[in-house]
Amino acid sequence: MEKLDEYRQIIKEILTEYSSHKPAYGEVESELIFDTERDRYQLVHTGWNKHRRIYGSTIHIDLINDKIWIQNDGTEVGIANILVERGVSPKNIVLADHAPYMREYTDFAVC
Repeated sequence: MEKLDEYRQIIKEILTEYSSHKPAYGEVESELIFDTERDRYQLVHTGWNKHRRIYGSTIHIDLINDKIWIQNDGTEVGIANILVERGVSPKNIVLADHAPYMREYTDFAVC
């Protein structure tokens, strides 16, 4: 349980940090969604760029079976890399946005 509490804290810190970066275009807000009961964490952008609606999940992370599942990663650096820098073992990170058959070719968990 300690490990999961640590993961929750790290994920919240990373998403909070990314939420403070305002997009360079339009009137776009960052929304943090922390569902600690179901262990789902997201950073969503909403707003408008001129006449175009902006809405989408930039980062989506779930905790499933004691592992961090990166469901969506809209960052340049890569959330997995940041998690490793913060002390999370690559074997506890699943790149869920990669096809299951491709995961075995990474340094991260298969599932």
